[in-house]
Amino acid sequence: MAKNKKKFYVVWVGVNPGIYDNWADCQLQIKGFPAAKYKSYKTLEEAEMAYSGSFDEEIGSGEKKPKANRIDYTEIVEKNSISVDAACSGNPGDVEYQGVDTLSKDLIFHQGPFKKGTNNIGEFLALVHALAYAKQIKNEDLAIYSDSRTAMAWVRNKKVKTVLKKDHSNEKLFKLVDRAIIWLHNNSYRNKILKWDTENWGEIPADFGRK
Repeated sequence: MAKNKKKFYVVWVGVNPGIYDNWADCQLQIKGFPAAKYKSYKTLEEAEMAYSGSFDEEIGSGEKKPKANRIDYTEIVEKNSISVDAACSGNPGDVEYQGVDTLSKDLIFHQGPFKKGTNNIGEFLALVHALAYAKQIKNEDLAIYSDSRTAMAWVRNKKVKTVLKKDHSNEKLFKLVDRAIIWLHNNSYRNKILKWDTENWGEIPADFGRK
């Protein structure tokens, strides 16, 4: 008899929303919880991508919406801003991240690739790197754009909620994650972290262009 393949479970609405790597833990979050919202995925990457959005966006109404005409974001976004993004080859896989000037797309920083990571971890590190950069240059008005709701939530809560396991191959990456969390606890900032509107503006300027 073939073994059941591992699944990952996203809980958007439940006792403790998040990503779970087994059904038993997922059940604890949804059983008896009014209007719980959850879904299973075959891979961690799919689960993290889904969790970065809302349940309604993920499930939808079953009808495909026509693509909206792109808006010229250069007239809308904060002029004094950085855009950050990450790219991951595999699931998990080598991950890297970068930050660019939103309007000129000039590269400001780039890190990686790091072994055995996920896209959301890269997005989180990119955001914290941007915050540290803004503090270093003493620019509290520098806005930071990200297209990852998950990474933004991790920064806001000063906690990374990933089911990716730490081992010898990704030890360096997890050290960076730990340093980023410590930085968030030890530093305050006034910089705005803003959600990039991919649907209307197109890909974020820091996108690696590998889709």
